[in-house]
Amino acid sequence: MLTKFETKSNRVKGLSFHNKRPWILASLHSGVIQLWDYRIGTLIDRFDEHEGPVRGVHFHKSQPLFVSGGDDYKIKVWNYKLHRCLFTLMGHLDYIRTVEFHHEYPWIVSASDDQTIHIWNWQSRTCISVLTGHNHYVMCASFHPKEDLVVSASLDQTVRVWDTAALRKKTVSPADDILRLSQLNGDIFGGVDAVVKYVLEGHDRGVNWAAFHPNLPLIVSGADDRQVKFTSIFVFLSAQYELYIVQKDSMSRGDMVQEAKRGAGGSAVFIARNRFAVLDRSSNQVLVKNLKNEVVKKSGLPIATDAIFYAGTGNVLCRADDKVVIFDLQQRLVVGELPTTFVKYVVWSSDMETVALLSKHAVVIANKRLVHQCTLHETIRVKSGAWDDNGVFIYSTLNHMKYCLPNGDSGIIKTLDAQIYITKIAGNIVFCLDKDGKNSAMIIDATEYMFKLSLLKKRYDQVMSMIRNSQLCGQAMIAYLQQKGFPEVALHFVKDERTRFNLALESGNIQIAVASAKEINEKDHWYRLGVEALRQGNAGIVEYAYQRTKNFERLSFLYLITGNLDKLSKMLKIAEVKNDVMGQFHNALYLGDIQERVKILETTGHIPLAYITAKVHGLEDVVARLAIDLGDNLPSLPDGKVPSLLMPPSPISCSGDWPLLRVMRGVFEGGLENMARGTGEEDEEAGDGDWGEELEMVDAEDFQNGDVTAVLGDGEAEGDNDEEGGWDLEDLDLPQEADTPRASPTGRSTVFVAPTSGMPVSQIWMQKSSLAAEHVAAGNFDTAMRLLHRQLGIKNFSPLKAMFLDLHFGSQSYLRAVSAASVISLAVERWNESASPNVRAPPALVFSFSQLEEKLKAGYKATTAGKFTEALKLFLMILRTIPLIVVETRREVDEVKELIIIVKEYVQGLQMELKRRDMKSDPVRQQELAAYFTHFNLQTPHLRLALLTAMTICYKAKNFATAANLAKRLLETNPQVEDHARKARQVLQASERNMNDDTQLSYDFRNPFVVCGATYVPIYQGQKDGSCPYCSARFVPALEGQICAVCDLAVVGADASGLLCSSSQIR
Repeated sequence: MLTKFETKSNRVKGLSFHNKRPWILASLHSGVIQLWDYRIGTLIDRFDEHEGPVRGVHFHKSQPLFVSGGDDYKIKVWNYKLHRCLFTLMGHLDYIRTVEFHHEYPWIVSASDDQTIHIWNWQSRTCISVLTGHNHYVMCASFHPKEDLVVSASLDQTVRVWDTAALRKKTVSPADDILRLSQLNGDIFGGVDAVVKYVLEGHDRGVNWAAFHPNLPLIVSGADDRQVKFTSIFVFLSAQYELYIVQKDSMSRGDMVQEAKRGAGGSAVFIARNRFAVLDRSSNQVLVKNLKNEVVKKSGLPIATDAIFYAGTGNVLCRADDKVVIFDLQQRLVVGELPTTFVKYVVWSSDMETVALLSKHAVVIANKRLVHQCTLHETIRVKSGAWDDNGVFIYSTLNHMKYCLPNGDSGIIKTLDAQIYITKIAGNIVFCLDKDGKNSAMIIDATEYMFKLSLLKKRYDQVMSMIRNSQLCGQAMIAYLQQKGFPEVALHFVKDERTRFNLALESGNIQIAVASAKEINEKDHWYRLGVEALRQGNAGIVEYAYQRTKNFERLSFLYLITGNLDKLSKMLKIAEVKNDVMGQFHNALYLGDIQERVKILETTGHIPLAYITAKVHGLEDVVARLAIDLGDNLPSLPDGKVPSLLMPPSPISCSGDWPLLRVMRGVFEGGLENMARGTGEEDEEAGDGDWGEELEMVDAEDFQNGDVTAVLGDGEAEGDNDEEGGWDLEDLDLPQEADTPRASPTGRSTVFVAPTSGMPVSQIWMQKSSLAAEHVAAGNFDTAMRLLHRQLGIKNFSPLKAMFLDLHFGSQSYLRAVSAASVISLAVERWNESASPNVRAPPALVFSFSQLEEKLKAGYKATTAGKFTEALKLFLMILRTIPLIVVETRREVDEVKELIIIVKEYVQGLQMELKRRDMKSDPVRQQELAAYFTHFNLQTPHLRLALLTAMTICYKAKNFATAANLAKRLLETNPQVEDHARKARQVLQASERNMNDDTQLSYDFRNPFVVCGATYVPIYQGQKDGSCPYCSARFVPALEGQICAVCDLAVVGADASGLLCSSSQIR
């Protein structure tokens, strides 16, 4: 005997060990429940609310809870940290014999003398199932440690095994609408959720106890017949297969059908013509058998496998909960491995080069070595799928039939009236089964996905044929063609002129852009046309666009850079007519016309400047005349300076369009344009111009010398003709407005067009992502801040400035090509071997989750060493870096969210502890803050140190009741340092002599509370509070709308959608 516990009671009725702490619960016949520490042999606590004997008691595996059941017909759930009963469950009609928590689900099973077993949900505090069948007292009931089973023993001399799988699916698993409806029907018409699976007989007297073995498939039972029986339940949990031999030839009615061969196995698949593989889950082996059902080979599997699928001759695909593996049974090698969600179905393409892995809400496409190609996520269940002859995967959900291309592009083929299971696809016919198992065939329209597949595989002849013969249209198709880099194809699906204009500019088709601009006839479109024409070097269209918008300044500069001095002289006259002094001066400057410049300066009253200009350039007669006007105010000129005429350099090319980069014509241009002309002209040669057809524009109005209105616009040249003189414009020699220009005159025999500029990588990053970190990497801080504000309520971005800059510069690399050239900026992309070389990868980020884990360890180490300032800096750095990291999987997302809570606890706790150390003049407040610190969720070593500190401070201040509670909590943590345990026991013994506090503290350890992150006052359960949307720190309501004092980033009480740090959340 190690320890003996003695207490005044008739009998001990129930016992339960704690799974971590050195504790044992004892339920007594007197109605008291006692909590003992069996290492030191002391009574820790007692719970007394039952009315009569308490027969069953059980600790929860992970929560600070235990459950009890007694002769008062009541089940009570207790929180031993709060030292009180949380709630009572009532429903039994007689004594309760045993109670037990489920190891995973929020369930309690109870056995009673009322001959029933109840299963309760302790979170919702309701009874979810009643198991009836025993006809005498039920002495015990317990859950299986792994399977959905319950075992019960009764005085009716039987042991019963109950199947709770249906109950789990109903109450734990998320159900879709159809499943919910079937469950509702079951509930209405008497359906049951837990059924008796086996009744074990053999005892001659009442059975007092039965239990599952924790690892082996055994049940042990003990009865009043003085026997202990062991019963194997392996057969309960195993599966079987049947091997049928089917004759090739047809059978007559009198022929005997060969009996099927059977065997045990989790799953069975053929791996060769005369071999099949069977999974033995108990040994995690594959048994290779022949058609005689004889084992010819055994192979151990590389992972814990719960099912196998066919993966080619001699290979099996092994499924685990979180990944799949292709295993070569001959060489016993792993051919490929792919992490994925739980796979329900595996569908191989006809050539065995590609496989589709169907999960509950996802379709994963991979190659034969399980190299990932794409993943599609669905919001409703994926039901079935099959490959067509072209390598397109067709699959069905509850509501739709959809397709998936090899590059991940997907779409809806049709909406389904009823649920189907696809079995085969031949051309445009889909063979399927309905829910009743009836075979049917459906005809589908495959035009859309075949068009996209042809574009993907560059089968441009098929694309041309589909464009001619099918009715492909719609904004979705136009957007798809733009996204994939075929705007010239999208042009032929569009009738709206504005959309045609945008597509024409994007594809570089300047002629269609001109035609659309004429139809739209808006200044903004003419301006954009001029910009694109200037980029292509098409001076004629640039001039035409500037004339249509009457942009005289740009026209003058265009004539300057093209060396067209005649038209530049006419622009000078137009500026004079418009009374545009600056335009006149600029044109005179471009022309190098000194006399005109002097004339303009003199006319506008700048006589000194006119004098200096004439003097410098040797216009002596003008100088003499102006000197008279200036009198004694002649400006002085610097001595020793030699003046020179300021003349713009002569352009290299003085006429015609600029030379274009010689790029081959796109594969679609000729065919599409011929199609546009009509079938009657398909065999004719293409006309003039780069694009195979002429620009059809009406000639612009000629503006003759006597008609300036064409240039100046309505009303600018109107005058009063009745007055003498007027503007006298008859003799002006103005330039004639150019006719609508055609393509380059040298383009008649060329087949080359200007290249289309690509999209910057940073813009691709922003378009493809909703993650703030990737927008920062792209350099768009504004959208990143908006995303962080919307997702996390962040308003104060000052602490993030340095990290924004580090993240942006870390995602860029810089290269100097030649010494005289500027530095080239290159985007650094995340490396992924399975990614397509033509698809831009997301940015490589300098911050990662693994770095934060290292900083967390460093913060723990600094906290243990008492370096609180250093630790606080590390934890704050983690808290401020988390919004700017990106992770891959949902599991990592959960870890990031958990890290926020962990770090928040330390940041707030350390901030409060540092404040406590600065308040030496206020001992009461010091005690309160020290006590609050012990209620943060800290690592156990740090919690022990916090408890030790608070206990010492309170004991020295003669607050013995508080010190005793802290000492008791310290002992509960089982301190590893003996000196700490000894000190806690001494404080506890000394305080128990005088359980009073000398000073009143604002601290009630019996009432659950959280600490305000700014004022450091307790917020007790039930009181109103506000929280930070990012770090979840809690605050008093008066602080709502202010910046969180813990993370210093978000606004307290702000609405936020939540942390978004992985593309898996978006899918």
